Amino acid sequence: MHYPALIKAQHLIQSGDIAGAEAALVALADEEGDQALVLALDSFPSKDLLTVIREYDTSKESVLNLLITPEQFARAVVIEKQYKDLSHTHLRGMMNSVLFREDANTVEFLAAIGELDGGCDALADYLIEHWARVESFVRTGTFDPSEDDGTLMPEASMIHMAGNKPRVDLDEVTDNDWMQFTYLLRTECPDLFIEVLITLRARYAAYHAELAAEDDEDDSPVLHDIESESERMEKKSNAVDLDEESAI
Repeated sequence: MHYPALIKAQHLIQSGDIAGAEAALVALADEEGDQALVLALDSFPSKDLLTVIREYDTSKESVLNLLITPEQFARAVVIEKQYKDLSHTHLRGMMNSVLFREDANTVEFLAAIGELDGGCDALADYLIEHWARVESFVRTGTFDPSEDDGTLMPEASMIHMAGNKPRVDLDEVTDNDWMQFTYLLRTECPDLFIEVLITLRARYAAYHAELAAEDDEDDSPVLHDIESESERMEKKSNAVDLDEESAI
């Protein structure tokens, strides 16, 4: 089905007018009906859809965020990493605005994201800032920071405990943010939750391995290959402390 509004929106995105592109899509819904926009978004490139929804302004309601389907949203979310936003601020903003909209079935959105390649990574990106609290939630069954003693469970124990019922109820953690997200992921999508936990742990381990490697590099002497053998022997005979001369 051909909609001129989609072409107009794409051109506006290419010119950098994101607000104008959203307005063009909203106009389609106004003129043809909400269902027409939903159908049209199936043929709208995911990268262009992502460009619009990741700029969601929480101070105003967005028709696009209210109508996007779990499958359409998932296709956009899994390519968000292409923006290389290390803070993941835009990812969390658009996830919260869609997953916790008034009529949304949050679990359907989580499941749709998890089914796609890169979906688990996107969910991990969303939770990375709160990784320690998520790990503590698995162990303690609560988000109470006073119960987080920094314990890192063996992976087998973590997987086993992830299947236990939390000590808190959903209404106690309904924040339209990461706690509600984590609770629903654990209780309604347990296999996906475990996969996300393992991904978060792998990132944590890789981060600390990188730090350790940097520390080792800082402590290592530097020998320059351009030096002649005689120069090296002279350094040796003069008992030069290479560690002091290194300036890494």
